[in-house]
Amino acid sequence: MDFSFSEEQTLLRNSVERFVQDKYDFDTRRKITASDEGFSRENWQQMAELGLLAAPFSEEQGGLGGGPIDVMVLMEEFGKGLVVEPFIPTVVQAGGFLRRGTPAQIEEHIPGIIAGETIWAFAYAEPQGRYNLADLTTTAAKDGDGFVINGNKAVVLGGPWADKLIVTARTSGGQRDEKGVTIFIVDKSATGVTTRDYPTVDGSRASEITFENVKVGADAVIGEVDNGLPLVEQVSDESIAALAAEACGCMKMLVDDTVEYCKTRKQFGMPIGKFQVLQHRMVDMFMNHEQSVSISYMVNLKLGEGDVERTKAASAAKVQIGKAGRFVGQQAVQLHGGMGMTDELRVGHYFKRLTMIDTQLGNVDYHLKRYADAA
Repeated sequence: MDFSFSEEQTLLRNSVERFVQDKYDFDTRRKITASDEGFSRENWQQMAELGLLAAPFSEEQGGLGGGPIDVMVLMEEFGKGLVVEPFIPTVVQAGGFLRRGTPAQIEEHIPGIIAGETIWAFAYAEPQGRYNLADLTTTAAKDGDGFVINGNKAVVLGGPWADKLIVTARTSGGQRDEKGVTIFIVDKSATGVTTRDYPTVDGSRASEITFENVKVGADAVIGEVDNGLPLVEQVSDESIAALAAEACGCMKMLVDDTVEYCKTRKQFGMPIGKFQVLQHRMVDMFMNHEQSVSISYMVNLKLGEGDVERTKAASAAKVQIGKAGRFVGQQAVQLHGGMGMTDELRVGHYFKRLTMIDTQLGNVDYHLKRYADAA
């Protein structure tokens, strides 16, 4: 199988790499995450100017006509810089839904994403759900031609920055039925929407969002009423593929930083990298990263396959990334000694991001079961 990148993808990687080096050194990132807003609108606008926000959209939709591999390239470089701007919630998740929306929805919403004018968040998780995308207590009752939404959503990543939301709600059936799930576009400033914003452990921001008698029109529905779960699962698997690539970028930096530190840190008159037991641990870190890169390629190549193949690939990637991220992060912190836990050293920040990635859209245990059920 040919894993070589096209000339356009190589140029894209070089462009993102320069952006991260110029705008996202570690000290700058710490200032961004510590600011009141928690992200940089200037950086978000520059991403739009560079065409990064347009990468996965078709040329007919005003994009660059890229695909999952282009997103993978982007996310790997974003992972190296620990970029906090909401690319996955806005471009991968909201964009993934809107690309499959009606012509009117595409025309109304996608140009704003590409231009960096609107930020979106995906409000799907609920406290009782435990990663089950169909476990919904949020309801949308028919109201004339439209709907009235009531319920709560938890850990809406990028929620504090969002202008608009993609919301899943139950329009029929029981709490965990696969049928009866519908996807809605909701303006965050709509009457009845309230948020509680907070920082997350990896330096990003999230919201708890409550919907109280929020009215939306029939044109707010994406896809079919009562049959939205297959699309939710598809977009979630695309998000997992993007997260896998981001995790690979994080792991790459942890491996490189640890090897460099072990070359310079001396104990008993010699660099600790000379000790064989530590060499073995660094090799294990390297192998875990390389295996994660391989499975990241695999899941991105399989996103266009049938539902079963795509599901198995996404869950396999999530299991590998979860296990490898924890191992690489723990080894990096331990080999750096006490410094590995300090806020001043970037090693701990990469480990925190890998820990968050492990829990996003299902942890290792959940995806082991999902893989078995799909087989």
